[in-house]
Amino acid sequence: MVYDTIAAISTAVGEGGIAIIRVSGPDAIAGIAGVFRSKTDLNFAQTHTVHYGYIVDPTTSESIEEVLITLMRGPRSFTAEDVVEINAHGGVIAVKRVLDVVLQLEGFRTAEPGEFTKRAFLNGRIDLTQAEAVIDLIRSKSDRAFSVARKQAEGVLSKRIKALRQTVIELLAHIEVNIDYPEHDVEDLTSAFIREQCGIAIAEIDKLLKTANEGKILREGIMTAIVGRPNVGKSSLMNMLTQDNKAIVTDIPGTTRDVIEQFVSVNGIPLKLLDTAGIRETSDVVERIGVERSRGALEEADLILYVLNYNEALQEEDLQLIAQMKDRQVIIVINKADLPRQLEIEVVEKSVAGESIVMMSVLEERGLDKLEQAISEMFFGGKLEAGDLTYVSNVRHIALLKRARQSLIDAIEAADIGIPIDVIQIDARSAWESLGEILGDEAGDSLIDQIFSQFCLGK
Repeated sequence: MVYDTIAAISTAVGEGGIAIIRVSGPDAIAGIAGVFRSKTDLNFAQTHTVHYGYIVDPTTSESIEEVLITLMRGPRSFTAEDVVEINAHGGVIAVKRVLDVVLQLEGFRTAEPGEFTKRAFLNGRIDLTQAEAVIDLIRSKSDRAFSVARKQAEGVLSKRIKALRQTVIELLAHIEVNIDYPEHDVEDLTSAFIREQCGIAIAEIDKLLKTANEGKILREGIMTAIVGRPNVGKSSLMNMLTQDNKAIVTDIPGTTRDVIEQFVSVNGIPLKLLDTAGIRETSDVVERIGVERSRGALEEADLILYVLNYNEALQEEDLQLIAQMKDRQVIIVINKADLPRQLEIEVVEKSVAGESIVMMSVLEERGLDKLEQAISEMFFGGKLEAGDLTYVSNVRHIALLKRARQSLIDAIEAADIGIPIDVIQIDARSAWESLGEILGDEAGDSLIDQIFSQFCLGK
């Protein structure tokens, strides 16, 4: 398949040491060679080489920018096409001037979001799971999430899906033989045989789906609301977790008026921290709005860090909020443990039976390790497995795996009640196609366009 030639800035906009303009397509090398002044003629240069020179204005022959050109001939490139990457100085004006020259070349146009990766997929260099993993690499919020995405980009998940499809295709082959050549002496397709083949595939799907919750957490992070009454140390806790003075801390109750968001990695688990306004009854109009937003964050959170003051007796508002958090993922953080105790800890333990309680002193930076361990135990049983990095985190993948699993169950049930094998074939083929859609084999153009529209320009 032949495409036109596309170009886009692949580095972040703004000042920097260098900026990269990526060009891909059939005219990439010849086109850039026409505006590149150097001792080397790019048309005859070897693949995977770097060349020094200047980009020139083709109409005036004026030097626009001093650059390094990286040349990669297809199919040994990211897109499997001829690719040229122009390394220019990282200023906004410099990059714009170079890009303007490139886009004036005949047959060149601005790349659409994700179009470079899309071409890699359409040219068969990667499958759809690997392409989607590129997005996860870019958006990773922790080292662990990055490692999982990198393994998926390398094809770890793809290999397991392909092995699953092979199991299903072997079943389909037996069915086809029985339908097309009933007179031949082939293995009888008994319900036991169908159950065995489908059971193997279902067991593997279950293993993958078992990782879905952890995978979603690694991919999207845990929405974590830090809540409590005013002045118990919520903002101080957030600053401690983020190692930054993101939230303003004062002795004045009601300082935090809005929900403040920040990502942080805790034992490899990404948390989307929400520092909320202190929840209390107030006549202050602005503070009241903040309290309402805090209640909204409390409802939406995956994890609630409810902060109490070790140096202050329990209030009725505390007990009411604790009651509202029943059946939620909650960790009780008792802060200011460096001060004399006024809190009725026995009452707290009775009110939150079964929930984790962590003693801390944010001022003295004590107890953070215990909080991190409590979060790990709540969501990953204490630790993340270091070996297998195959996690299913993509909502599309999860839905298709569940659809394939149901089709295999339908095939088993049909065989058990004596349904003809040509009908069973429909269920088996449906499972095979659902698994293929994960890889992109059965994906329609609209789905592919939707997936790659999530990418940034230049990727």
